[in-house]
Amino acid sequence: MCCDICEKNPSFKQDGTYVIFPNVTNLSCRSEFKFFLDKITAVSKPGKKNLLVWGRYTWFSCPEGVLPLANTLHVILTKKLRSPPELADYICEDFDEAIRLASQPPLSDLIETIWVIGGTEVYREAMEHPWCDLIYLTDIMADFDCDVFFPDFDRNIYRKQSRFPGVPHEIQEENGIKFQFQVFKKMC
Repeated sequence: MCCDICEKNPSFKQDGTYVIFPNVTNLSCRSEFKFFLDKITAVSKPGKKNLLVWGRYTWFSCPEGVLPLANTLHVILTKKLRSPPELADYICEDFDEAIRLASQPPLSDLIETIWVIGGTEVYREAMEHPWCDLIYLTDIMADFDCDVFFPDFDRNIYRKQSRFPGVPHEIQEENGIKFQFQVFKKMC
């Protein structure tokens, strides 16, 4: 299971909008967003899928035009909805229920990787779960006005990898914004 997030101070949303990709046609860091989409949709075998776990607010703030995504199933965590919203596949009341859903047939035979898309509380629960072994984090080296933040995590448990397969390690720049992809691996 992997968590994926963009970080700077470590913030990522303002008034329900992602600060570096407010919509698909007006991306500040198009290559960062492409990397994110490539990661969460990649599978190693035909017929396999990745399960994307979304909090309800995160789902409904997804930039228009992003969905549907190839090779993915979507579970929305919510206590408010009775059926999955359009383009979502499942709803669960909490993170543990989503993990149970993914770990039992028929999904256990279909799912290759579980990706946690957010929000803050969903990330927090995921990082505390024993199955979470990687955190993909993009260090955005710019200041943005944000009101949603990535939760702190124990960097003694999750250690930053100096290099990780398939992840560029150098600082990149696009539209005057510098960023660096980072991977943190669980050590215990």
